[in-house]
Amino acid sequence: MFKTKNDLSEAVRTKAIKLLNERLADCIDLQTQTKHAHWNVKGPNFIALHELFDQVNAAVEDYVDDIAERAVQLGGVAEGTARSVAKRTTLPEYPAAAADGRSHVEALSSALAAFGAKARKAIDESGDLGDLDTADLFTEVSRGIDKWLWFVEAHLQADR
Repeated sequence: MFKTKNDLSEAVRTKAIKLLNERLADCIDLQTQTKHAHWNVKGPNFIALHELFDQVNAAVEDYVDDIAERAVQLGGVAEGTARSVAKRTTLPEYPAAAADGRSHVEALSSALAAFGAKARKAIDESGDLGDLDTADLFTEVSRGIDKWLWFVEAHLQADR
């Protein structure tokens, strides 16, 4: 833990940093899954999905940066190496065989939903710690993830 003049207690900061690094791993995993979908999607909706997945990736990349920087602001280390992420992520593995648009939309919407649920839980956890700034960060992330989930899921919802 690095020294900081942040007025949150060291105990609160330590717990918040742990929580931030847990969600950082999930968020980095989500970003790589999104980029995987962007690179590999095929089919008649290719260009629309290719561009949508790239937009989702750009937003998720911003969330990664915000989460990592919050951990460092609190005196911690942002643990974002590939090995650290692989050990820590709680997201399900992205299906390597996905090729057509529908398969990627199913897989990516599942990943977005799983991460959104974790972000919402992190709002409560950081609020319970008394770190309302971290709770606010996770609220912003959750709101954004819900928007991107809507954009992606819309490709599945025409059939009722």
